[in-house]
Amino acid sequence: MTKDTAVQILLEHFSEGMVRTIVDPLVEDEREACARICEALSNTEANMNKTWRNGCKSSADAIRARGQK
Repeated sequence: MTKDTAVQILLEHFSEGMVRTIVDPLVEDEREACARICEALSNTEANMNKTWRNGCKSSADAIRARGQK
């Protein structure tokens, strides 16, 4: 089941506001988990140059910024 399908099923049974209270925290948790992976990669020393580490850190920042829109 895709996220869109799950949201559509929820919308058929609940108000949009109620669905948002369920979906928004899940999306934020997933976004933060992805950002943490990028940060972990940016802190890895093995065979990574500064450009790679900075790219990983920038990716983590960009992922978190999506939640601020």
